[in-house]
Amino acid sequence: MTDKQASNRAQKKLWFEFKKPISLPVTVALGVSMWVIFFGLWELSVPMGWVTELLVPGPTKVLSALYNLFVERNFLSDVGVSIYRIIVSFIAACAFAIPLGILMGAFRAVEAFFNPFVSAWRYLPAPSFIPILLMWFGTGDAPKLALLFIGVVWFMATIIMDHTKNVRTEFIETSQTLGGNRWQILRTVVIPAVMPDVVTTMRQMLAVSWTYLVIAEIVASTNGIGAMMMRAKRFIHTDEIIAGIIVIGILGLVFDYLFRALHRAMFPYIEEHGR
Repeated sequence: MTDKQASNRAQKKLWFEFKKPISLPVTVALGVSMWVIFFGLWELSVPMGWVTELLVPGPTKVLSALYNLFVERNFLSDVGVSIYRIIVSFIAACAFAIPLGILMGAFRAVEAFFNPFVSAWRYLPAPSFIPILLMWFGTGDAPKLALLFIGVVWFMATIIMDHTKNVRTEFIETSQTLGGNRWQILRTVVIPAVMPDVVTTMRQMLAVSWTYLVIAEIVASTNGIGAMMMRAKRFIHTDEIIAGIIVIGILGLVFDYLFRALHRAMFPYIEEHGR
């Protein structure tokens, strides 16, 4: 075997080792490569006759529509309204789901009381509540916030409950041996132990919240990203619809990176242990 073949084999082995980290330049190069391939195929799809331009406009046309939306049609205000709805509804969902999930995971009696109710709600599709939410709250922001709240709160509570159950029993038993009461143990042992998983769950559920945004904004709405996309649909402006999808994807990615940074800042010891 030549030195070059040995080097290539070692490089391949390095890239495909289970759970082994790769260098930052390689990570960036691989991530960028995927997007280059995606946009390249997208750009070629119309001239190659794979799709119709009316239904799938090319990237340059979408970028032009995006520029027009922001510069000439005050799309930034729609983006701001959507971000506001996501943040307010998500904070409300966290304020309800995090304490409930921790209590359900820590105390079997609380789980026995709440879990049948929470589990039933998880299987109800959030969009099915749109008619009754409109009847209850009218056509303002309230039904949209309520739909975004319903879309994530029950799943978040259940996932946090499961993470809380996984807190090591030895920690709790040691605290009891040292004389801690149940609320002291909950506050000083259980909650600190489960908080890294709680933040990870929040990050995952925020992604789900973004997926419900368009559904929340297409009904009786005059502003927001979803409302813009519905207006574009009436006139078959597919480029504007795709532009809206791209904006939602970028915003979701930004929020995801913010949560990653928050997790690293709050729990640096986990990152160090992961290395």
